[in-house]
Amino acid sequence: MTYATVMVSLALDQSNEARLQVAGELAERFEAAMVGVAAAQFTPPLYFTDGAEAQRLIDEGEASVRRRLAALEAQFRAATRNRGGHAEWRSAMDFPARFVLAQARCADIVVSGGQSPAFSDAFALASPKDLVMQAGRPLLVVPDGANWLDLRSVLVAWKDTPEARRAVADALPMLRKARDVTIAAIPERDDERSVVMAGVTDVAAWLARHGVTATARVSEAVRNEPAAAQLEKIAGDVGAGLIVAGAYGHSRFRELILGGVTQYLVTQSARCVLLSH
Repeated sequence: MTYATVMVSLALDQSNEARLQVAGELAERFEAAMVGVAAAQFTPPLYFTDGAEAQRLIDEGEASVRRRLAALEAQFRAATRNRGGHAEWRSAMDFPARFVLAQARCADIVVSGGQSPAFSDAFALASPKDLVMQAGRPLLVVPDGANWLDLRSVLVAWKDTPEARRAVADALPMLRKARDVTIAAIPERDDERSVVMAGVTDVAAWLARHGVTATARVSEAVRNEPAAAQLEKIAGDVGAGLIVAGAYGHSRFRELILGGVTQYLVTQSARCVLLSH
């Protein structure tokens, strides 16, 4: 398995430099094609008007969105100009999440930024919260402070679920290039430590058969400390530049609610995170 097509989702009114840098580096490492995508809709004004005045506002608003999308294309073209390989741009006047999710059909991995405010603008931003749960592709979340994809140490946040199994399989191309890989499990209250360790050891053995040497680790149970905080400590201990994890969430009144660890991984600002659902 490899990554033949890397897709990067750009956003209006956000910094795109880090995700472009990491996506371009990823494409170079795997000799992959690179596809840039962006979409936005004109946000209707809160006040009401009609007739010619309403049409004028709509026309001006849509023209502004087109100019901003053109600026994103220019940024993408500039970032890929000297990298070699195939580069392609796709954009539309559309809801960003809907457009990016449709385009993800042609990608092996989708790269997104890490900013995901609690109430994001669905007219201008394809939130990583939406992408990770619906794209059907692994999502690489890149914090704004990242300037390269650090694979010297990779942490696999293991939980014996279909999502985590899928994430490890999706991450195999990167894990093969990593210098150190740690598979860490954080037991829940009723878990038997020996059973958890047996599962982590199985994953390490599976990775070994794929040419990846990994260290198995099961953290000590810490009362009243959230799993996300424990995961952050482990990531700091091993100096992880990338975290690999399954993504979990559920729908509540048509709003996507991510699990605690997934929410943390999408919004934390220190490391790149590969998530699969």
